[in-house]
Amino acid sequence: MGLFTKDIKTLDNLFVHTLQDIYYAEQQIAKTLPEMIEKASSSQVKTAFKTHLDETKGQIKRLEQVFKMHGQEPKGVDCPAIDGIIDEAQEIAGNTADKQVLDAALVAAAQAVEHYEISRYGTLMAWAHQLGRDDCASVLAETLQEEKATDAKLSKLAETSVNMQAAV
Repeated sequence: MGLFTKDIKTLDNLFVHTLQDIYYAEQQIAKTLPEMIEKASSSQVKTAFKTHLDETKGQIKRLEQVFKMHGQEPKGVDCPAIDGIIDEAQEIAGNTADKQVLDAALVAAAQAVEHYEISRYGTLMAWAHQLGRDDCASVLAETLQEEKATDAKLSKLAETSVNMQAAV
């Protein structure tokens, strides 16, 4: 089902489709984070990514909860946006020999992922409220707060150490 196909006729259809999109995205992120942990040289970056991997696993479970609350079976649909962000990160990581520069690139890639997730969860929360699904919105809000906190931690990590080390 493409985003603008006739299969999406209502806000509810769009809500479910977007849940499927972010469900797929979270699963791809969970598959990619171990590679990022492996490539990172900074212990702080490794720790941040390990923490985010644990959070991502919890976020997948919360999405499954929202699907069930909304009377849907959890399933994903291809998300070209997250695939593109991950592909770009892997390409840059593959072309970066300097370990400190690689750490900066990995943090930047992780932030691109966070910004995508923040956008999706914010939209899903708004739609859930509009659909009268405050129960779903409250579960989505928990994940949105985690995503914002992770983005803030990554920004601080980049600004206080990773970017400075890459500039040397």
